[in-house]
Amino acid sequence: MFRGTITALITPFRNGKVDEIAFQSFVEWQINEGVHGLVSSGTTGESPTLSHEEHNRVNEICVEAAGGRVPVIAGTGSNSTDEAIQLTQHAKKAGADAALVVTPYYNKPTQDGLYHHFLAIADSVDMPIIIYNIPGRSVVDMSVETMTRLATHENIVGVKDATNDLGRVIQSRLEIGEEFCQLSGEDPTSVAFLAHGGKGCISVTSNIAPKLCAQLQDAWHLGAYDDVFRLRDHLMPLHNAMFVETNPAPVKFAASLLGKCSSDTRLPITPLSENSKMRVEEAMRLVGLLD
Repeated sequence: MFRGTITALITPFRNGKVDEIAFQSFVEWQINEGVHGLVSSGTTGESPTLSHEEHNRVNEICVEAAGGRVPVIAGTGSNSTDEAIQLTQHAKKAGADAALVVTPYYNKPTQDGLYHHFLAIADSVDMPIIIYNIPGRSVVDMSVETMTRLATHENIVGVKDATNDLGRVIQSRLEIGEEFCQLSGEDPTSVAFLAHGGKGCISVTSNIAPKLCAQLQDAWHLGAYDDVFRLRDHLMPLHNAMFVETNPAPVKFAASLLGKCSSDTRLPITPLSENSKMRVEEAMRLVGLLD
Protein backbone atom coordinates (compact mmCIF):
# COMPACT_ATOMS: atom_id res chain seq x y z
CA MET A 1 0.00 0.00 0.00
CA PHE A 2 2.77 2.43 0.95
CA ARG A 3 6.37 2.19 -0.15
CA GLY A 4 9.49 4.13 -1.06
CA THR A 5 10.41 7.59 0.16
CA ILE A 6 7.63 9.24 2.13
CA THR A 7 8.62 12.70 3.32
CA ALA A 8 7.90 13.64 6.93
CA LEU A 9 7.07 17.21 5.95
CA ILE A 10 8.20 20.27 7.83
CA THR A 11 5.56 22.93 8.52
CA PRO A 12 6.77 26.34 7.29
CA PHE A 13 6.12 29.30 9.58
CA ARG A 14 6.27 33.03 8.91
CA ASN A 15 5.65 35.70 11.53
CA GLY A 16 4.49 33.05 13.95
CA LYS A 17 1.82 31.58 11.67
CA VAL A 18 1.68 28.62 9.28
CA ASP A 19 2.96 29.80 5.90
CA GLU A 20 0.29 28.20 3.73
CA ILE A 21 1.72 29.44 0.42
CA ALA A 22 5.20 28.13 1.21
CA PHE A 23 3.73 24.79 2.34
CA GLN A 24 1.70 24.36 -0.84
CA SER A 25 4.77 25.15 -2.95
CA PHE A 26 6.87 22.77 -0.86
CA VAL A 27 4.42 19.91 -1.42
CA GLU A 28 4.45 20.59 -5.16
CA TRP A 29 8.26 20.52 -5.23
CA GLN A 30 8.37 17.27 -3.29
CA ILE A 31 6.04 15.55 -5.74
CA ASN A 32 7.90 16.90 -8.77
CA GLU A 33 11.16 15.56 -7.30
CA GLY A 34 9.73 12.05 -7.23
CA VAL A 35 8.80 11.20 -3.63
CA HIS A 36 6.35 8.35 -3.19
CA GLY A 37 4.24 9.83 -0.40
CA LEU A 38 3.89 12.60 2.17
CA VAL A 39 3.30 12.82 5.91
CA SER A 40 1.70 16.05 7.10
CA SER A 41 1.34 17.29 10.68
CA GLY A 42 3.84 14.76 11.99
CA THR A 43 6.41 15.44 14.66
CA THR A 44 8.84 16.78 12.04
CA GLY A 45 5.97 19.13 11.19
CA GLU A 46 6.04 20.34 14.82
CA SER A 47 2.60 18.90 15.56
CA PRO A 48 3.02 19.29 19.35
CA THR A 49 3.06 23.08 18.91
CA LEU A 50 0.26 23.34 16.34
CA SER A 51 -3.19 24.32 17.53
CA HIS A 52 -5.98 21.90 16.62
CA GLU A 53 -7.13 24.31 13.93
CA GLU A 54 -3.61 24.57 12.48
CA HIS A 55 -3.07 20.83 12.70
CA ASN A 56 -6.23 20.12 10.72
CA ARG A 57 -5.52 22.89 8.23
CA VAL A 58 -2.02 21.60 7.47
CA ASN A 59 -3.50 18.18 6.69
CA GLU A 60 -6.14 19.79 4.48
CA ILE A 61 -3.56 21.81 2.55
CA CYS A 62 -1.39 18.75 1.98
CA VAL A 63 -4.30 16.73 0.59
CA GLU A 64 -5.38 19.63 -1.62
CA ALA A 65 -1.87 20.29 -2.94
CA ALA A 66 -1.09 16.62 -3.55
CA GLY A 67 -4.26 16.23 -5.57
CA GLY A 68 -4.16 12.45 -5.44
CA ARG A 69 -0.78 12.20 -7.16
CA VAL A 70 0.89 10.57 -4.14
CA PRO A 71 -0.58 9.19 -0.91
CA VAL A 72 -0.97 11.61 1.99
CA ILE A 73 -0.56 10.15 5.47
CA ALA A 74 -1.90 12.61 8.04
CA GLY A 75 -0.27 12.78 11.44
CA THR A 76 -3.09 12.42 13.97
CA GLY A 77 -1.44 11.13 17.12
CA SER A 78 -1.90 12.41 20.65
CA ASN A 79 -1.37 11.21 24.19
CA SER A 80 -5.13 11.68 24.61
CA THR A 81 -7.12 8.92 22.94
CA ASP A 82 -10.17 11.15 22.44
CA GLU A 83 -8.04 13.85 20.82
CA ALA A 84 -6.36 11.32 18.53
CA ILE A 85 -9.79 10.04 17.48
CA GLN A 86 -10.96 13.57 16.65
CA LEU A 87 -7.82 14.34 14.63
CA THR A 88 -8.06 11.03 12.77
CA GLN A 89 -11.72 11.53 11.94
CA HIS A 90 -10.92 14.97 10.55
CA ALA A 91 -8.07 13.53 8.45
CA LYS A 92 -10.50 11.02 6.96
CA LYS A 93 -12.97 13.82 6.18
CA ALA A 94 -10.18 15.90 4.61
CA GLY A 95 -9.35 13.08 2.20
CA ALA A 96 -6.08 11.75 3.64
CA ASP A 97 -5.13 8.26 2.48
CA ALA A 98 -4.03 7.09 5.94
CA ALA A 99 -3.28 8.30 9.45
CA LEU A 100 0.05 8.12 11.27
CA VAL A 101 -0.61 7.72 15.00
CA VAL A 102 2.26 7.99 17.45
CA THR A 103 2.37 5.96 20.66
CA PRO A 104 1.09 8.12 23.55
CA TYR A 105 3.93 10.19 24.95
CA TYR A 106 4.45 11.07 28.63
CA ASN A 107 1.54 8.89 29.84
CA LYS A 108 3.71 5.74 29.63
CA PRO A 109 0.79 3.33 29.14
CA THR A 110 1.19 -0.41 29.61
CA GLN A 111 1.11 -2.70 26.59
CA ASP A 112 -2.58 -3.25 27.30
CA GLY A 113 -3.07 0.51 27.40
CA LEU A 114 -1.34 0.86 24.03
CA TYR A 115 -3.52 -1.89 22.60
CA HIS A 116 -6.78 -0.26 23.71
CA HIS A 117 -5.62 3.22 22.64
CA PHE A 118 -4.99 2.12 19.05
CA LEU A 119 -8.01 -0.17 19.01
CA ALA A 120 -10.29 2.72 19.98
CA ILE A 121 -8.87 4.88 17.18
CA ALA A 122 -9.12 2.09 14.60
CA ASP A 123 -12.72 1.40 15.61
CA SER A 124 -13.66 5.08 15.34
CA VAL A 125 -12.81 5.70 11.69
CA ASP A 126 -12.62 3.56 8.57
CA MET A 127 -9.21 4.44 7.19
CA PRO A 128 -5.73 2.84 7.16
CA ILE A 129 -3.75 3.52 10.32
CA ILE A 130 0.02 3.32 10.67
CA ILE A 131 1.41 2.94 14.17
CA TYR A 132 4.35 5.24 14.92
CA ASN A 133 6.67 3.52 17.38
CA ILE A 134 9.39 5.89 18.60
CA PRO A 135 10.51 5.02 22.14
CA GLY A 136 13.23 7.70 22.16
CA ARG A 137 10.63 10.47 22.13
CA SER A 138 7.50 8.87 23.57
CA VAL A 139 9.28 6.89 26.33
CA VAL A 140 7.11 3.86 25.60
CA ASP A 141 7.90 0.98 23.25
CA MET A 142 5.17 -1.08 21.61
CA SER A 143 6.17 -4.74 21.71
CA VAL A 144 5.96 -7.04 18.71
CA GLU A 145 3.31 -9.01 20.59
CA THR A 146 1.08 -5.95 21.02
CA MET A 147 1.58 -4.93 17.40
CA THR A 148 0.68 -8.44 16.29
CA ARG A 149 -2.58 -8.21 18.26
CA LEU A 150 -3.39 -4.86 16.69
CA ALA A 151 -2.54 -6.00 13.17
CA THR A 152 -5.59 -8.26 13.20
CA HIS A 153 -7.72 -5.10 12.95
CA GLU A 154 -8.46 -4.41 9.29
CA ASN A 155 -7.67 -0.70 9.64
CA ILE A 156 -4.22 -1.12 11.21
CA VAL A 157 -1.98 -1.68 8.21
CA GLY A 158 1.60 -0.90 9.21
CA VAL A 159 4.20 0.73 11.39
CA LYS A 160 6.68 3.56 11.21
CA ASP A 161 9.51 1.98 13.15
CA ALA A 162 11.92 4.43 14.77
CA THR A 163 13.33 1.99 17.31
CA ASN A 164 16.56 1.53 15.31
CA ASP A 165 16.30 -2.17 16.19
CA LEU A 166 16.78 -3.86 12.83
CA GLY A 167 16.16 -7.29 14.28
CA ARG A 168 12.64 -6.21 15.11
CA VAL A 169 11.85 -5.76 11.41
CA ILE A 170 12.44 -9.48 10.83
CA GLN A 171 10.62 -10.50 13.99
CA SER A 172 7.59 -8.38 13.09
CA ARG A 173 7.55 -9.72 9.53
CA LEU A 174 7.64 -13.30 10.75
CA GLU A 175 4.96 -12.73 13.40
CA ILE A 176 2.57 -10.50 11.44
CA GLY A 177 3.29 -11.29 7.80
CA GLU A 178 4.54 -9.65 4.64
CA GLU A 179 1.32 -7.70 4.13
CA PHE A 180 1.97 -5.56 7.23
CA CYS A 181 3.66 -2.43 5.89
CA GLN A 182 6.87 -1.72 7.80
CA LEU A 183 8.36 1.72 7.13
CA SER A 184 11.64 2.93 8.57
CA GLY A 185 11.69 6.09 10.66
CA GLU A 186 15.48 6.29 10.60
CA ASP A 187 17.19 7.63 7.47
CA PRO A 188 20.72 6.35 8.22
CA THR A 189 19.61 2.70 8.45
CA SER A 190 16.88 2.78 5.82
CA VAL A 191 18.73 0.46 3.41
CA ALA A 192 19.35 -2.14 6.11
CA PHE A 193 15.66 -1.81 7.02
CA LEU A 194 14.72 -2.64 3.42
CA ALA A 195 17.05 -5.65 3.45
CA HIS A 196 15.25 -6.97 6.53
CA GLY A 197 11.82 -6.76 4.90
CA GLY A 198 10.81 -3.10 5.09
CA LYS A 199 8.84 -1.32 2.38
CA GLY A 200 10.28 2.19 2.57
CA CYS A 201 11.23 5.12 4.76
CA ILE A 202 9.31 8.02 6.28
CA SER A 203 12.19 10.41 5.83
CA VAL A 204 13.40 13.66 7.35
CA THR A 205 16.27 14.05 4.89
CA SER A 206 13.93 13.94 1.89
CA ASN A 207 12.63 17.35 2.92
CA ILE A 208 15.78 18.78 1.36
CA ALA A 209 17.01 15.93 -0.88
CA PRO A 210 13.78 14.42 -2.19
CA LYS A 211 15.15 13.35 -5.54
CA LEU A 212 18.18 11.55 -4.09
CA CYS A 213 16.12 9.81 -1.41
CA ALA A 214 13.50 8.73 -3.96
CA GLN A 215 16.20 7.48 -6.33
CA LEU A 216 17.66 5.31 -3.57
CA GLN A 217 14.30 3.67 -2.87
CA ASP A 218 13.57 3.24 -6.59
CA ALA A 219 16.96 1.63 -7.11
CA TRP A 220 16.24 -0.85 -4.32
CA HIS A 221 12.91 -1.87 -5.81
CA LEU A 222 14.58 -2.28 -9.22
CA GLY A 223 17.36 -4.41 -7.73
CA ALA A 224 20.02 -1.88 -8.80
CA TYR A 225 22.09 -2.47 -5.68
CA ASP A 226 25.24 -0.69 -6.87
CA ASP A 227 23.17 2.48 -7.16
CA VAL A 228 21.57 1.81 -3.78
CA PHE A 229 24.91 1.52 -2.02
CA ARG A 230 26.35 4.56 -3.81
CA LEU A 231 23.38 6.70 -2.82
CA ARG A 232 23.36 5.31 0.73
CA ASP A 233 26.95 6.41 1.27
CA HIS A 234 26.47 9.70 -0.57
CA LEU A 235 23.54 10.70 1.65
CA MET A 236 25.04 9.70 5.00
CA PRO A 237 26.66 13.10 5.80
CA LEU A 238 23.28 14.73 5.21
CA HIS A 239 21.44 12.24 7.44
CA ASN A 240 23.89 12.95 10.24
CA ALA A 241 23.62 16.72 9.80
CA MET A 242 19.84 16.65 10.10
CA PHE A 243 20.20 15.68 13.75
CA VAL A 244 23.06 17.91 14.94
CA GLU A 245 20.36 19.49 17.09
CA THR A 246 16.75 18.60 17.80
CA ASN A 247 14.64 17.87 14.73
CA PRO A 248 13.30 19.86 12.86
CA ALA A 249 15.61 22.83 13.48
CA PRO A 250 18.43 21.51 11.23
CA VAL A 251 16.18 20.49 8.34
CA LYS A 252 14.25 23.76 8.46
CA PHE A 253 17.51 25.70 8.33
CA ALA A 254 18.58 23.55 5.38
CA ALA A 255 15.27 24.20 3.63
CA SER A 256 15.77 27.93 4.14
CA LEU A 257 19.16 27.70 2.39
CA LEU A 258 17.34 26.17 -0.57
CA GLY A 259 14.86 29.05 -0.55
CA LYS A 260 11.90 26.82 0.26
CA CYS A 261 10.74 28.50 3.46
CA SER A 262 11.98 30.37 6.50
CA SER A 263 13.98 28.54 9.16
CA ASP A 264 11.47 29.58 11.84
CA THR A 265 10.57 27.03 14.47
CA ARG A 266 8.31 27.26 17.49
CA LEU A 267 9.49 27.12 21.07
CA PRO A 268 10.71 25.01 22.72
CA ILE A 269 12.62 24.27 19.47
CA THR A 270 15.16 27.06 19.06
CA PRO A 271 17.17 28.25 16.04
CA LEU A 272 20.42 26.44 15.27
CA SER A 273 23.69 27.54 16.82
CA GLU A 274 26.28 28.99 14.44
CA ASN A 275 28.40 25.85 14.74
CA SER A 276 25.45 23.64 13.80
CA LYS A 277 24.60 25.90 10.86
CA MET A 278 28.12 25.40 9.56
CA ARG A 279 27.80 21.63 9.86
CA VAL A 280 24.51 21.61 7.96
CA GLU A 281 25.90 23.81 5.20
CA GLU A 282 29.01 21.65 4.90
CA ALA A 283 26.93 18.50 4.55
CA MET A 284 24.72 20.10 1.92
CA ARG A 285 27.78 21.09 -0.10
CA LEU A 286 29.24 17.58 0.19
CA VAL A 287 26.05 16.10 -1.21
CA GLY A 288 25.78 18.73 -3.93
CA LEU A 289 22.71 20.59 -2.74
CA LEU A 290 24.63 23.86 -2.48
CA ASP A 291 27.37 25.26 -4.72
